Amino acid sequence: MLKYIPNILTIIRFLLIPVIIFFIFSGNYILAFVFFTISGLTDIADGFIARKFNLISNFGKLMDPLADKLTQIGTLASLVFMNIIPIWILLIVLLKEFIMICGASFLYGKDVVVYSKWYGKLATVLFYIAIVISLLLKQFELTGIWENLDLGLYTLALLATIFSLLMYVKDLYNKGFIDKQDLKKEVTVDKKENRTRGRR
Repeated sequence: MLKYIPNILTIIRFLLIPVIIFFIFSGNYILAFVFFTISGLTDIADGFIARKFNLISNFGKLMDPLADKLTQIGTLASLVFMNIIPIWILLIVLLKEFIMICGASFLYGKDVVVYSKWYGKLATVLFYIAIVISLLLKQFELTGIWENLDLGLYTLALLATIFSLLMYVKDLYNKGFIDKQDLKKEVTVDKKENRTRGRR
């Protein structure tokens, strides 16, 4: 039974996405905060259990980050629609995800593994904190020094996201996102073809 728990927690996060969006659109930001926090806690528990008991599965590798992305994007899109945060925050996040998808498509079939690093996790944590602050600010209508606290956190999260993306590209370049052995084979083939043509 234990081996299914990480995947069950991942599925729960998918099910929580429409719940969070529903409460944001309903103006019940405190319940949106509660379910968003539950989603974050299941994410932490999912990763901890999978690593602790070596229960990492192909389903988890694919669906766990997908659940994170959809939760983040769905929540941000809802906050934009409700005029709680500016749209440029969502657009930058979508652009970053689009670039990541293009990169993943390019790497499909290649033996290249890019592990999650601290800066990627930092960006995720900052976004979670910023979203929580946005919900609480709206719920309790806080103003003054608190009014732009979430925007400051979003800015830090976006900077961490951009840095993470740059480091992701750098990591792929250093570790060989283009298979150097394949390039050598192609060069060898070209040389052989040229020699054959020269003899003719």
